[in-house]
Amino acid sequence: MHNWFECKINYEKTAEDGIQKKVTEPYLVDALSFTEAEARIIEEMRPYISGEFTVMDIKRARYSETFLNDNGDRFYRAKINMITLDEKSGMEKKTPVLMLAQASTIHDAIRVIDTGMDGTMADYAIASVTETALMDVFPFVAETRIIKKSEEAVAGPDEE
Repeated sequence: MHNWFECKINYEKTAEDGIQKKVTEPYLVDALSFTEAEARIIEEMRPYISGEFTVMDIKRARYSETFLNDNGDRFYRAKINMITLDEKSGMEKKTPVLMLAQASTIHDAIRVIDTGMDGTMADYAIASVTETALMDVFPFVAETRIIKKSEEAVAGPDEE
């Protein structure tokens, strides 16, 4: 289960014409708390921004699923109605959920969602797909530690 937080970063960006301009851009991070979200966005953005930047806002983003796709350069918010059958009344029940898809176009986003939903047994209907202002998404990746043995530390007994 992911806990997504939308973080808005304010910094001076150099435009294509060389002029410095203050911008505020939204990013999405996976974190356990608001405090961790702030720490993670600072860590993720530090290599990309020269100079100072400020975390202006952090709010919880309620995406039930994210479909990240390296071929996409934009992020789309999709409202999906999960369709279930009410056992008592026999009527269809629609439960709305939000999903995020990374794609190049709205049509690609719909394809990415359909592909991501392929393995599920649930019936669903895509109610809406809109492009977001998100600049990037940073999912949580468990750190893997590689321990290197230094040549000096690994010295065997001298055999001559």
